[in-house]
Amino acid sequence: MDSELYPDLAAAGSLTAALEQRAAELAVELMLVPHEGGSAVTAGIASSVPGRKPLSIYIGVDSRLFRVSGWGQGIELITGATPDLTDVVRAGVGWGQGRHLRELRADLPFLYSSERAEAYECGPAAVVELQWRKMREQAAEAPDFPEFGALVEAAHADPRLRQLYVFSSHWTLGFSSCTGFPFRNEVAIAPSHNGSPYRVMKHPHHNAIAETTTAEDAVASAVRHLPTGLGPAVAGSAERDE
Repeated sequence: MDSELYPDLAAAGSLTAALEQRAAELAVELMLVPHEGGSAVTAGIASSVPGRKPLSIYIGVDSRLFRVSGWGQGIELITGATPDLTDVVRAGVGWGQGRHLRELRADLPFLYSSERAEAYECGPAAVVELQWRKMREQAAEAPDFPEFGALVEAAHADPRLRQLYVFSSHWTLGFSSCTGFPFRNEVAIAPSHNGSPYRVMKHPHHNAIAETTTAEDAVASAVRHLPTGLGPAVAGSAERDE
């Protein structure tokens, strides 16, 4: 680390040690944990709230900057950067206590949350609804690819697909039974292009398990390939249950 940019870290010996010292000076408690890689210039601050991963902290190289990133159930919930180590400690305390994202941002303006992160706090159904809205907006902004728009609208019209988290990869729609990344793929549909058929797949860009000439038939075929009894998408990711 650059001791001119980070004299406090250099004196303490590591970012973790510097955070411990600053927390002691502020008379607050942090649940510091080893960060992936165990570097002296990274640190993790754990949360007592189920589903929240440790808040990751990294230092900048060219200027004094502490970058933070907090994930929960496969969604980045909070991110930001500040030159002030005290701000990082305060963010870590709030993250560890499970404070709402809006409260964290109000107290610490350097923090940012996406619309998806905001929806996460309202539950998986809110994340699914937001994602469908964004997907339909994406389709509306691609008038030169009407087959994609037809596929999005046909899929949205079907209640079994509409309850799943939808995403696109090179215009192929994937349907996940969880709202976090990596997704748990249940079925996928590629739109028709230049006269090619709509293709139904188990996963995006895999071999087709069915081909149809219309978006509606592709959706019907995809629904037939869904697992029996599959319900609405749940919070979490395919990586592991969180």
